[in-house]
Amino acid sequence: MNFLSHYYFERYAIEPERVLGGLLPDLLKNVDKKYAFQIHKYGDVLRSTPKAQSITEGWLRHVEIDRLFHSSDFFYKHTHQLRLVLEDDIADLPVRASFLAHIGLELLLDHELIVHSLLNVGRLYEYLDQVDRKAVTAYLQNLGHVDIDRFFIFYDRFVSSRYIFDYAKIENLPHALFNICKRIWDFEATMTHIEVLGNRLDEYKQTQLQDFFEIYSDLSQKLE
Repeated sequence: MNFLSHYYFERYAIEPERVLGGLLPDLLKNVDKKYAFQIHKYGDVLRSTPKAQSITEGWLRHVEIDRLFHSSDFFYKHTHQLRLVLEDDIADLPVRASFLAHIGLELLLDHELIVHSLLNVGRLYEYLDQVDRKAVTAYLQNLGHVDIDRFFIFYDRFVSSRYIFDYAKIENLPHALFNICKRIWDFEATMTHIEVLGNRLDEYKQTQLQDFFEIYSDLSQKLE
């Protein structure tokens, strides 16, 4: 799941560090794709303080949410259907249709959370503004092999840009999708690609995603 969907499951958190933990694996991967840590191997070092404990709890829930989501019938059904919808339109691009469908579904879910007022995007950014940077620095040091200055440069840009608000408009999703794809493939999308993808996503949302909240309800029950 994407940032906003992970936040959905932490939206009632008391500690900002718990919210950060729920996003931290993906934030780190955005800084450097080699940052893939298996925190269950670190023992108690990542629980050494109450704030470190909160980060770790959020991180572990992130991992479990992704595991449940990616193994769900909902995920298999919609990524398969969306791939069939999109594949002909990107046949002239190096982008893999299954990858585009996967990320497209996740961004559509974030979009739906916003348009149905199921959470407050501004509150997410308030949490991220309030984290204890010293505690986060110590946590990243315990992870090891993290360029902390580079992380906070990205983090501050991520928080200040407030770009998740843009997901409220479905016409903004193609730009985000193609930018994610450019991390893997070298290509330039034309305005036609962008417009067609926006229309496909909007049509898919209107006709196939009426059941979108089922996945949040199902995951909430399983997390309990």
